[in-house]
Amino acid sequence: MTSAIRDRFRPFREEAEARGVPADDVERWLATARPCATLALSDDDTGPVVGRFGGALLLPADTPDPGHPFVASVDLAALPAGATDLPLPPDGRLLFFALPETGECTSMGTVIHVPADAAVMRRDRHAWNPTNIAECDRMFASYPEGPLRARTDVSLPHHQFVVPPGEEEAVYLPGHPYCSELVEIWADTRNLIAPSAQMQIGGYADEEIVEFDPVDVAASVAAQAVGAGRWDGPVSADVADWVLLADWYAGRDVEKREGATVHWVIQREDLAARRFERVFTTVFWNP
Repeated sequence: MTSAIRDRFRPFREEAEARGVPADDVERWLATARPCATLALSDDDTGPVVGRFGGALLLPADTPDPGHPFVASVDLAALPAGATDLPLPPDGRLLFFALPETGECTSMGTVIHVPADAAVMRRDRHAWNPTNIAECDRMFASYPEGPLRARTDVSLPHHQFVVPPGEEEAVYLPGHPYCSELVEIWADTRNLIAPSAQMQIGGYADEEIVEFDPVDVAASVAAQAVGAGRWDGPVSADVADWVLLADWYAGRDVEKREGATVHWVIQREDLAARRFERVFTTVFWNP
């Protein structure tokens, strides 16, 4: 952790000290911090433009029409250096697709990597809704549009519990006896350290209710989807083998989806091999 990042955590340390959390436990918790890029619509110059919400859907000719609505594109070469600790490709674009509906044992979105030198053609952005369901069209019409600016931030765990592989009972985050207090302190101080935005690349997953790690939940749903024959394996039951690729706080933007969050997750080995077709997408929404 650089000295600049350590300085950014000063409000967190001061609040933890005020609540009586031992300094050693605070530092052990802070050692889990992960860098992330937070993306937001902005017309000012608060950060580099790294992509956009919406816009033209441009894909290689041999790429099938995605089965979910287009959310955003991110220019990987434009992301600030060291913005995440993910092994992302150095260039090209990541295109994110999602339907902010809760699904049963199925992925609710996709991610496509378009290499920088790929020839692309404009596609119909409504091809995911071939029967022209009016309600779906209205929802898609409320998806955000405009340039995305990036800010390099940091994140800490938002959750308190995990379910160890092969177990049914949840336990507190291992090795952190003060995790409940530290999660609460992060919730109280995070906007002073890393204000939230509309999308996040890398870091820890977040949502309206985060007692459990959303990545852990997504890994479990992916395993269920494989068991139900709705997704291709193999998948690991160990959350350590998975990573958050991106979050989208859809409830801020999409009509009648207040509180909804989309999580795009992927197994670490698939990300390293750039198998973005292996991204699994879950949606938290409490209507």
